[in-house]
Amino acid sequence: MDYALAVDGAPETIPAGTGVLLVHPSTAETDRVDTDFLKTDTDRFLVISTRTSAREVTQKLEHYEVEESKATILDALSVERGYTRRQSDDVRYVSAPDDLDGIVEQTRQFLKETEGRRRISLDSLTELIYYTDVERTIGAAEELLALLGEHDAVGLFHLAGGVHDEEVVSEFRERFNGVVDLDPDGTTTATF
Repeated sequence: MDYALAVDGAPETIPAGTGVLLVHPSTAETDRVDTDFLKTDTDRFLVISTRTSAREVTQKLEHYEVEESKATILDALSVERGYTRRQSDDVRYVSAPDDLDGIVEQTRQFLKETEGRRRISLDSLTELIYYTDVERTIGAAEELLALLGEHDAVGLFHLAGGVHDEEVVSEFRERFNGVVDLDPDGTTTATF
């Protein structure tokens, strides 16, 4: 099974099981790339949010006209920050962005419970590194990539390239089937 990939300069389709790394400047507008990825050729999708609350993710989906009925949001921020939380079938929570086991387990549950073409967006690996470290984040990314392969899903993983050493960025690049570099002006360059 192939999935359409709506990213300029990238292949038109990617095979099931593909993980795509989105390397972007820390100030870049990634929402357009992210929402185009989520709304193309998709039955269900999971947004793993380590930077914003579930409410903010919902607002982003509305703004970019992504069909919310297909969405499940995993909020890794609200519990730790003490925000109001309303658990539902479509909004789930883990205790904090450093709960990598919880993030992996919730992703596994989402993939077990859903069918069809599934996509995952993790925004962002950079936040996970801040809350834990590079090694633990790489380990979690590898587990998530394995789940994509196991369940014929695809994923987009955000990494703010400029805030990490090039060695760290390279370690992540090596683990992904495809890398999309987003320039400050919004131009994308893809390597698959």
